[in-house]
Amino acid sequence: MKKLILIDGSNLMFRAYYGTAYSGNLMQNSKGQYTNAIFGFVNMMNSILKEDFTHILVAFDKGKKTFRHDKLETYKAGRAKMPDEFRSQIDLIKKSLDVLGVKQREIALIEADDIIGTYAKVYYDQFDEIEVLSNDKDMLQLINDKVTVRAAKKGKNVIYDTPYLNETLGLAPNQIIDLKGLMGDASDNLPGIPGVGEKTAVKLLKQYETLEGVLEHKSEIKGKLGERINEFYKDAILCKEIATIKVDVPIEYKLDEVKYNGVVEEEMLEFFKELELHSLIKKFNKKTNVILKQLEYEIIDDVYKLDKILINDSFLVLETFNPYYHEATTLGFGLVNKHGNFFIPYDIVHQSLSMQMYLSDESIKKNVFNAKLMEVVLKRDGYELKGVDFDLLLAAYILNPNNTKEDFRVIVSKFEYDDVSYLEEVYQKGAKYSIPSIDKYSLYAVKKAKAIKELKKGLIKELKENDQYDLFYDIELPLTSVLASMESDGINVDMDLLHKLNYENKEKIDKLILEIHELAGLEFNVSSPKQLGEVLFDKLQLPYAKKTKTGYSTNVDILNKLRHHHPIIEKIMSFRTLSKLYSTYIVGLENSVLSDGKIHTIYRQAFTSTGRLSSVEPNLQNIPIRYPEGKEIRKVFIPKKGNLLLASDYSQIELRVLADMANEETLIKAFKNNEDIHTMTAKLIFDKDEITSLERRQAKAVNFGIIYGQSAWGLSEEININPKDAERFIKKYYEKFDGIKKFMDKVVSDTKRLGYAETIYKRRRYIPELNSSVYMQRESGKRNAMNAPIQGSAADIIKIAMIKVYEEMNKLKVKSRMLLQIHDELVFEVDKDEVDLMEKLVVEVMENCVQLKVPLKVDESMGRNLLETK
Repeated sequence: MKKLILIDGSNLMFRAYYGTAYSGNLMQNSKGQYTNAIFGFVNMMNSILKEDFTHILVAFDKGKKTFRHDKLETYKAGRAKMPDEFRSQIDLIKKSLDVLGVKQREIALIEADDIIGTYAKVYYDQFDEIEVLSNDKDMLQLINDKVTVRAAKKGKNVIYDTPYLNETLGLAPNQIIDLKGLMGDASDNLPGIPGVGEKTAVKLLKQYETLEGVLEHKSEIKGKLGERINEFYKDAILCKEIATIKVDVPIEYKLDEVKYNGVVEEEMLEFFKELELHSLIKKFNKKTNVILKQLEYEIIDDVYKLDKILINDSFLVLETFNPYYHEATTLGFGLVNKHGNFFIPYDIVHQSLSMQMYLSDESIKKNVFNAKLMEVVLKRDGYELKGVDFDLLLAAYILNPNNTKEDFRVIVSKFEYDDVSYLEEVYQKGAKYSIPSIDKYSLYAVKKAKAIKELKKGLIKELKENDQYDLFYDIELPLTSVLASMESDGINVDMDLLHKLNYENKEKIDKLILEIHELAGLEFNVSSPKQLGEVLFDKLQLPYAKKTKTGYSTNVDILNKLRHHHPIIEKIMSFRTLSKLYSTYIVGLENSVLSDGKIHTIYRQAFTSTGRLSSVEPNLQNIPIRYPEGKEIRKVFIPKKGNLLLASDYSQIELRVLADMANEETLIKAFKNNEDIHTMTAKLIFDKDEITSLERRQAKAVNFGIIYGQSAWGLSEEININPKDAERFIKKYYEKFDGIKKFMDKVVSDTKRLGYAETIYKRRRYIPELNSSVYMQRESGKRNAMNAPIQGSAADIIKIAMIKVYEEMNKLKVKSRMLLQIHDELVFEVDKDEVDLMEKLVVEVMENCVQLKVPLKVDESMGRNLLETK
C-alpha cells in the first residue's frame, strides 16, 4: 500500500518548543546552544518514522510575508514574538530532517498549508492513503475519501476523516472555509463576523450550507445576528478567501524525491553527538542493536596469572554497581597494558596479595578514571590505591568543566572517542537497573580502560597547551586523596537528637496543615500546587491569579505578593519551609546514616562550572541556618566522644581575590590595614564619614553583587531600593574602585574573544552564551564571565589549602581528621589532646598556602556540634 504523510513542520516545531519549554528549564548543550525544541521535534519525528508509509514530506512557512498579506495587511498580526531561544533552534530543526532522511519544502510567499494542500491534490491518484499531520484546523478542509488529518489533542492523536468531522463538528470538509469566513480566526487575526462563534456558524451552515448561501438569505436573518451579517459580510468573504488553502502551488520536485529510504545513519549520529543529544543516540543504539568494535580480552580466573600482567604504567578501571559508591557492589578491574586486555574479578583481588601490593605501590604508575571513587571503595575493603599518575575524569574536567556531567561514554565522546557503551546500555535504568552478566560488564570495564589508553597522550598535550598541566598535577590530582579520606571517614550523627527532631517537626507540620484547612474552610492537599491554587484563587478569591498549563501558579513570588491579603499565606509559607527541612534534611539525613552511625557524603570534584566542590547523597554544604529548625539540624553533627569540631573559614576570600586580580589599590590597602571593607565601601559610596548600619548593609550587598555581576535591577530587589538608586550605587562604586571596573570590562571582552574566562591558576570556564543571539543568554554570559575568575580562584585556593593542611596533618601523624568542606570553610574533628596544635596549624597553613597582594584571613570557632562552630 502506498501512503504519503504530509507534515506541517511549522506547527510541529512550535509544539516541540512549547511542549518542552513550559517548565522554564530549557535544555542547553555545553556550547550554550538551546536544544529543547530540536529534541522534542526529533522525538516526534522518530515516532512518525516508525509507522507504515512509503513517502513523507515536511512543509514549512518561509518568512513572515505571504500572498495572503496582499489581501489583508493585518493577517497574523498581533501574534506573540517568537522567543529568541526558539528562533536559535530553527535551522537545526530543519537540519535534523536531512539526517533523518526526510524531505522538506518551503517556498517564498507560500505557507506550509498550501504546499501540503498541493501535494494532497496533485498526487491524489498516486496513493492509497494520504495523511496530514497538523493541529491547524484549516487543514480539515483537505479531508476526502483518501485524505485524513491527524491532530494532537490532550496528549492523544485524533484522526479526522469525513464521518468523524461530521460527528464532532456537524460539518463536511468543504464547509471548513465557510466556518472560518463566518467566525474568523483570532490566531490568524481574521475578523469574520463579530459575535458569530462556532455554534452559531455551524447552525447557519447546516441551514444554508455555505457562506454564500448565508449571504443570499442575509435579509431573512433577524435580530442582531442579521444586522452584523449585513454589516460585516465583506469581511466574511475575505476571511473565507484567505482561509482557503491553495492547491495549485507550482511544484518543481518529482514524487520520487519524497520517497522515504530511512535515516542517514552516520550523519544522524554525528548530528546528535554534535548537539549532545545522547539520549537520542541511546534510543537509536537500542533500536538497531548497535554492536561496537570487537575487543579481545581475558577474564582472569587464576591469581597466579596476575604476576605477569601487573606492570608499571597500566590503564585501570574499577567497575562498581550503584552510583552511591559507599555501598556499591564491586565487580572488578578492567586492565589494559602492553601484555593485552584483561578483566580481574574483584574476588581475585581478595585472594591476591600481589594485586593488593600492586594497587598500594606508589612507585607503580596507574592511569585511571575517577581515582577518588577507586580510593574510597578500596579503602572500605581495607586496600589502598597509590601511584595514580593520570585520571581521565579530572583531565576532561579541567579541559572543559562542561565535559563531565554525564557518564563515561558522553565524556570520551567529547574527544571523538565512541568505542564504548553508555552506562544504561550495560546496566539499564529505573526498575530494570541491575547487574548484567559478567561478559557484559567486564567488556565495558576493559573498553573504558582502553579508552584511557587511547586518550591520555592527547589530553596531556592539551593540558600543556592550555597551561593547565600544573592545575591537574598540583591541585586536582592530589586533592582526590584528601577527599577520599574525608568521604571514607564520614561524620558522626546524634541519632537520638535526629529522631527527636523528626517527631517534633512532623508535629509542627501536622498542626500547620490543620490551621491551613481551618482558614481555607475545607480539607485539601496543601502539598499540591493545583489544589492550593484552587483554594486561594477560586474559593478565597485572592488577587494575582496567574494560570499556567497545570493550574494556578503558587510560587514564592505569588505568595509574597499575597502575604498581607490573608492569614493563610504565612501558614502556607511556613508549611513549605518546614516540609522542605523535614523531607530533605531530617528524613533525608536519617536515611543517609550508614551502619557505622556516620554520614558519608560524596564530593563531586568534576562537576561545577566554576571549580567549586559540590556535595551529594546527602548535600552537607547546604545545611540551612536561616530558620530555627534549620539551626537545630546542625546540632546532629557531632565528633567522637571527648573530641571537638573545629571550623576554619576564609574571611571575605572572594573580595580579597577580586582586589588581587583587579590590582585595586584602595581595596588592597584596606585589606592590608585590616579595615572593615563594607564600612569603608559605604563611606566612599555615600561620601560621608559616619555610616549607619543600613548603609553598611547596602554597601555589603554592592560589594558582593559586583563579584556576581549583579545588575542594577537585581541589586534593587536585594536591598529594596529603586533600580535608579541601585544603578547610581554601582556607578559610584566603579568610580571609586576604577581598577575593578577596568578588570571586569577586560574579563568580559577577553571572554567574548577567547570563549572562556580564567582563574589565577588557569582554570577555564567556557562561556559560549556571551556570543549568543539571545539577549538574556548574553546577559547571563556577562555575569558568569565576571564571576568565574573570582569564584574559581577562591575555589582553587581552598583546594590548595586542603592539600597542604592534609599533608601537614599526615606529616605530624595527628589523630584529628578533616571532615567537611563547606565552600570557604573547612571542618575538622579535633582530638581532645590536639586542640592547641590544630588551631594553630590550620590557621597558619590556610593563611599562607598561597601568596596574593592581600593577606588571607581565617576565622576559627570550636564546638561540640556543627551549630556551635557557627
